Amino acid sequence: MKQPLRIIISGGGTGGHIFPAIAIADALKQLRPDADILFIGAQNRMEMHRVPAAGYPIKGLWISGFQRKFSLQNVWFPLKVIVSYLRARQIVKKFNPDCVIGVGGYASGPTLRAAISLGYKTLIQEQNSFPGVTNRILAGKVDRICVAYEKMDKWFPAEKTIITGNPLRQGAVNIEGKRNEAMTFFGLLPDKKVLLIVGGSQGARAINLGISAHIENYRDAGFQVVWQTGEGFYKEAVEKVTSSGAENVVKVQAFIQRMDLAYAAADCIVSRAGAIAISEMAVVGKPVIFVPLPTAAEDHQTQNALRLVKSDAALLVKNSDAGQILYSEVHTLMGDAGKMEKLGKNIKSFAIADSDKLIAGEILNLIAS
Repeated sequence: MKQPLRIIISGGGTGGHIFPAIAIADALKQLRPDADILFIGAQNRMEMHRVPAAGYPIKGLWISGFQRKFSLQNVWFPLKVIVSYLRARQIVKKFNPDCVIGVGGYASGPTLRAAISLGYKTLIQEQNSFPGVTNRILAGKVDRICVAYEKMDKWFPAEKTIITGNPLRQGAVNIEGKRNEAMTFFGLLPDKKVLLIVGGSQGARAINLGISAHIENYRDAGFQVVWQTGEGFYKEAVEKVTSSGAENVVKVQAFIQRMDLAYAAADCIVSRAGAIAISEMAVVGKPVIFVPLPTAAEDHQTQNALRLVKSDAALLVKNSDAGQILYSEVHTLMGDAGKMEKLGKNIKSFAIADSDKLIAGEILNLIAS
């Protein structure tokens, strides 16, 4: 009789870390329903709410990131690292896991360090094409590294590294046969093309300002727009759309709950270049214009997008240019059916199906080794 499996998954801070972590946990539970899975996150970050909502227990560490600009918060950083490491060591030792998995985010570093020091098996899931500092430091000490991109041996030992892709919310990318439902859901006309604008769950100010500044152009362009603004820009966007008489063409949403319907409706997408967003768009196979967030750690969003741009699988507009040229890039692309088809086909080649199950399988293989 098999012993119950015990797994720790650590990381978070953003949806880009949390959703893959939950997807991995769900895949493990499908393969091993007996698995006992514990999450370790950062206190006061979104994982402390999202993970329990997904049905898993979580413990929090007193940890945050080091601010690259001058901040009094940095005074506490060394103490937070020490306290979090000691707390993580206590949690790991008590739980006695078969494997500890790091998905990135503030809590991942001290948890993996603690697990390594205690001799537990460890695995990193790196979402980006340019890995973060913590994963680069820990790469030589962990047992297995799952990545989403090729040619990662510049940072990671090749013998430990396997390409698995990024685990996704399957409900968000399952768009087959949903076009008609999607058009009705967003109040769109079935005979006009649709542009989807997403800046992440919190919105993207540069993108939002760029759209707002050219709202009359979008109103008269001949296509429809579904615009996710984030809560902070929602009221301003609604006022701008209403005052310009564009409400029948531009559909404003603070946050889109049904991303499957948004992707199903879209003929073209404008998006930030987070790793999970890119992985989702590769699966749905729609042409994309990426506007990378330049302040993301190590500028990894730009590195993510450039991997696709160099393969003629996406277009890129710099964040600083969003106000000036984003509309013209959108208008040109939406009018070029051949280019849209080519971008959609090429980005599809970057998709890896069932990544969550591949990673879960690697975890089980590691435990059995």
